[in-house]
Amino acid sequence: MNDVYLLTGGNIGDRLLNLQLAIEQIEKHIGTVLKKSVVYETAAWGVTNQSSFLNQVLLVSTNLPAQKLLQTLLDIEQQLGRKRIEKMGPRTVDIDILFYNNEIISSPRLTVPHPQIANRRFVLTPLNEIASGFVHPVLQKTITELLEACPDPLEVKKHISVNKPI
Repeated sequence: MNDVYLLTGGNIGDRLLNLQLAIEQIEKHIGTVLKKSVVYETAAWGVTNQSSFLNQVLLVSTNLPAQKLLQTLLDIEQQLGRKRIEKMGPRTVDIDILFYNNEIISSPRLTVPHPQIANRRFVLTPLNEIASGFVHPVLQKTITELLEACPDPLEVKKHISVNKPI
């Protein structure tokens, strides 16, 4: 089995419901969700003139190889209404592969670890909640160390309607 860290997020429609539906589809088509962070809210990153995002990190155990995992995640995004119109634009759901075991993967369709992890507080904050001691296989720093050094100034706060992980 493979341990995979995924980031789910979205800023269109019922954001919390969309994250819950993503978890259901991940459990149906990919594997067992072993850990979930609480849900966090953050202003949009990159293209900033859009609604704020809800984000959550999941640890999933899967037997899918990395490329098949990517395709399955893209299929789930599409089933949940994702339309790829504008890079970093608004979306119902986005599911990114952060880590696939401790592997380093570089292909035309997939780069793992996700290349922007160290630069995005909205990724590191929920990741630190469930995997603080995980060592980034390229940067050789723990998630806590990456969060402490993160240059991203955006505030990441727990989503107020959520008191526990969904």
